[in-house]
Amino acid sequence: MAKFELKLPKMGESVAEATITNWLKNVGDSIAADEAVLEIATDKVDSEVPSEVSGTLVELLFQVNDVVQVGQTIAIIETEGGSVEAPKASEAVAPAVAEITKAVEVAKETAAPADFSGSDKFFSPLVKNIAKEEGVSLAELESIAGSGKEGRVTKEDILNFVKNRSNQPVTTAPASVSQPVASKPVAATTPIATPVSVNGGDEIVEMDRMRKLISGYMVASVQTSAHVQSFIEVDVTNIVKWRDRVKNAFEKREDEKLTFTPIFMEAVAKALKDFPGMNISVDGEYIIKRKNINLGMAAALPNGNLIVPVIKNADQLNLVGMAKAVNDLGNRAKAGKLKPDDTQGGTYTVTNVGTFGSVFGTPIINQPQVGILALGAIRKVPAVIETPEGDFIGIRQKMFLSHSYDHRVVDGALGGSFVKRVADYLEAWDVNREF
Repeated sequence: MAKFELKLPKMGESVAEATITNWLKNVGDSIAADEAVLEIATDKVDSEVPSEVSGTLVELLFQVNDVVQVGQTIAIIETEGGSVEAPKASEAVAPAVAEITKAVEVAKETAAPADFSGSDKFFSPLVKNIAKEEGVSLAELESIAGSGKEGRVTKEDILNFVKNRSNQPVTTAPASVSQPVASKPVAATTPIATPVSVNGGDEIVEMDRMRKLISGYMVASVQTSAHVQSFIEVDVTNIVKWRDRVKNAFEKREDEKLTFTPIFMEAVAKALKDFPGMNISVDGEYIIKRKNINLGMAAALPNGNLIVPVIKNADQLNLVGMAKAVNDLGNRAKAGKLKPDDTQGGTYTVTNVGTFGSVFGTPIINQPQVGILALGAIRKVPAVIETPEGDFIGIRQKMFLSHSYDHRVVDGALGGSFVKRVADYLEAWDVNREF
């Protein structure tokens, strides 16, 4: 018999940890190679972790809701025959049972977090352990302005907090937020929600994990960026006529449905090349000019929540390639089969509020990006048509584009010019275009 360490695999760029949401196998169960052992969730995507070997599950090192770092051993599988090589060829054979037992105990001790279950924020096991050892309360931990990815509290953040806490009479809000001078020290905690009256006929339902994450991201984005909007109406009659004419032939030739989304995405990618000032990110007081144009597209998950998969290097795709990318990400989002990498690296986001019948909307920016475009519903409306013989009223297909942008770094001239350029590309559509 030999023992194999099942480790949390690398799930994509910038993904350093995951939360265990469900064990699909119990101790004593037989496992086949490539069979799923557990389900995990990152900040964006839920996925399964398969076994690399066949054998029997003999030990679970973490429980449901534990946060595990990439590369940590999460379970021990006993296999038949000789020793089993670790995932990397350069690694030595599986260690002896006594060494495994010791490693298991260390892993358990490291992963054991303080009781911060009352927080909607994610804190790494290391941060939780430091907080527990230093007596940092939940309210204090939540008040720390994180410098990590998506505002997460890092080891350095909490150590600096602990170091400076002795010099501060009370816990304060992040230095970037102005606070009125109080007559006496008042500890800053999370805002107290207004009590909600509940009667016997009401039903109380706890938010699921994804909804809690979305809630946190939306509030953080509004508190971070100075949101402003520009709106423009677009005549897309030529696009509607062209699509009606070619969609059947397109599907027959490419085995892909041709929706309006890839057409709009193509126009956005072109406009971002024209206005690279919209293809940026903000990191504190620094502006990061993105080399690649990676378009995020809001898509529906099976549970009704929204997720933003990313079309990488969108400006390098033709219309056929864009349609295939849009359909692939959309279909995998609906089936719950997106991978962590599919939601990483976006530089600008597009959301289609017209799918739900909305004429226009004011979307919230996907941090740390600086802009997001909402596509409204296409409607038949009466419009003034200019001709050499004079103006007349006709029926046209029109829609609104709603552009939300971060006024900290994007002025109205840039934000308005960008969305106008998108409209220009759409209105100049060639009805005789080949695909």
